[in-house]
Amino acid sequence: MKDFFNAIQDLFVNVLFAPYDALRALELESWWAANFMSWIFAIIGLVAFTYWMLQLKAHAANNEEDKSISSHSYL
Repeated sequence: MKDFFNAIQDLFVNVLFAPYDALRALELESWWAANFMSWIFAIIGLVAFTYWMLQLKAHAANNEEDKSISSHSYL
C-alpha cells in the first residue's frame, strides 16, 4: 500500500502540479505573464456579469417579472 500512496504523491507533485511550478518560476520574471490566466478568467466573469445585468434590465423593462405578493404558494 505504501507504493500505491507514493505513486499518487508522485503523480500530483511531479505531473499535475507542474504547470503551477512553471507559473511560480515565471512569476519571478514577469508578474503579468504569471497571472495571465487569472486575467482571462476575470475578463470572462466581467463579460458574463455585464450580459446578465443587461438581460435583467431587458426583462424589467418588459414587465415580465411577477411582482405580486402571492407569487409563491407559501406567502
